[in-house]
Amino acid sequence: MTASEIIGIAASGVAAGLINAVAGGGTLITFPVLLLYGTSPIIANATSTLALLLGTSGSVYGYRAQFPAVRGWLLRFLPVSLAGGLLGSVLLLYFPESTFNRLIPFLMLFATLLFLTQGLLRRWILPHLGQREHTKPLYGALIFQFGISVYGGYFGAGIGILMLATMGMLGLSDIHQMNALKTFLGSLINLVAAAYFVQAGLVDWSKAGVLCLGAIAGYFLGSHYSQRLPQARVRQLIILIGLSISIVLFYKQFR
Repeated sequence: MTASEIIGIAASGVAAGLINAVAGGGTLITFPVLLLYGTSPIIANATSTLALLLGTSGSVYGYRAQFPAVRGWLLRFLPVSLAGGLLGSVLLLYFPESTFNRLIPFLMLFATLLFLTQGLLRRWILPHLGQREHTKPLYGALIFQFGISVYGGYFGAGIGILMLATMGMLGLSDIHQMNALKTFLGSLINLVAAAYFVQAGLVDWSKAGVLCLGAIAGYFLGSHYSQRLPQARVRQLIILIGLSISIVLFYKQFR
């Protein structure tokens, strides 16, 4: 790789790590950068997945104080996340990427709007539910998390915002705890996908290494400093990222 290629890929890793630590969507930076430097789409997807997975170590460490509070939710969502991530990675090699990508802008916009209005929806829905019916949102969330995990294994851009929206509808309100849970589950989804991509020989290891170093720094900075911001500011940042990603995706699809 040339010096400019190394700098460009590393910088995209830092930016992706920062975004993923707060909300999600870093793949939308690393994927096109890898394409720019001549990487084929499937190799770029696999390389980005592996590099951002390794980079999450910085984010997981940054959120370490939040994990005891979300341990119960983590155990509930663990099985469906692993199963969905594996299924999505297998589907990448057997179905055209264009078919699923057409749904991505709508999925991202829906997730962002859901995250934006989750408080109002929760206050409207829960008073109308009986005590036994309170478990229904959990079953729906598990099904939705499985779908998110399939998408995560397939491509993965924006799964953080999708998971944050789901957590909000379940009643979680501490954005830093939600980010910790989102980060850990996202890393598990990428773990099974990356393992499948590695054994299929789809990873460009030199580019993955450079991207990973940048992502570690970005993840750590994002997870560390976002916890110093008021929760309202972090929520506003997540909504801004989600809307920006949605606009970019709609533009790329319909231009």
